[in-house]
Amino acid sequence: MTATGPVETASTGDQKLSHQELEQGRLFLQQTLNAIIGVTKGLSDAQWTFKSAPDRWSIAENLDHIVIVQERVLGPVLDQLVNAPAPPANHDCKIVDAFVMNHFSTRLNKFTAPEFVRPADQIVPAELLQRLQWNYARLMDRLESTPGLRQHAGEAAPLKAVSNGAYQMMDGYQWILAAAAHTERHAKQMLEVIADANFPER
Repeated sequence: MTATGPVETASTGDQKLSHQELEQGRLFLQQTLNAIIGVTKGLSDAQWTFKSAPDRWSIAENLDHIVIVQERVLGPVLDQLVNAPAPPANHDCKIVDAFVMNHFSTRLNKFTAPEFVRPADQIVPAELLQRLQWNYARLMDRLESTPGLRQHAGEAAPLKAVSNGAYQMMDGYQWILAAAAHTERHAKQMLEVIADANFPER
């Protein structure tokens, strides 16, 4: 269900993504991957593990969290969505798309990550970067080859949290956008770590 605003009727059947939607998704995936690669390039072990405060995540922990969330979207989230009902008639795809891309990545509101997506105790950044690249390749493949990404929608806790309940449902295309936007959000958090006055020079 969406907040009040213009309404599009969600069609049923094997709804294909438009050329514009495909290009938007491709570009957003590439941009957010580039952001992470840029932020993490050439980091030393001390820089990977630096924390600005005991309760703040290091760059390595942020990357681990990103990868875990991506793999949940690629696994149970998109798999379960196949059996979800069609979006309700008042599910305005374009408005929700824009909200996901523009608001998921902002750092104005902070949230506590659920235990099941919190960083592991032992982290190997090089391995995480390989998983990140592989996850992005899989997200791109899902975007380009999965039929009916718009055909099913379900309640999405992240969307409800970020929108304060104004929007509640996401389809498969929006979950792919959300995975990318979440990555961008944590790229910004990594930059906050780097900006700390005590961040190691090397």
